[in-house]
Amino acid sequence: MKDIVIYTQAMCGYCTAAKRLLASKGAAFREIDVTFDPDGRAAMRARAGGRNSTPQIFIGETHVGGCDDLFALDARGGLDPLLADASKAGA
Repeated sequence: MKDIVIYTQAMCGYCTAAKRLLASKGAAFREIDVTFDPDGRAAMRARAGGRNSTPQIFIGETHVGGCDDLFALDARGGLDPLLADASKAGA
C-alpha cells in the first residue's frame, strides 16, 4: 500500500481539518509532528519543494500539498481515486 503521510504541528486547525477529511475517507495515514522537530521540518520542506507550512500531505510519492490543496482535490473528484490507488497498491 502507498504510504499516506501528513506533516503537522500542534495547534494547527488546518492540520486537524486535513486529518478529519482523510479519516472520513477511511484513509490510514502516518502523522509526523514537526512542532518541535527542526530536522523533521527540514525533511518536510525538502520533500515539499520548499513549502514550510503545515500540513503537507503526501499520498505515495504524490505531493498533494496543504489543507486547501487537499480539499480542492476532493472537490474536483481527484482525492477518492488517489486514495483508491493507494489502497490497491498493497493488494
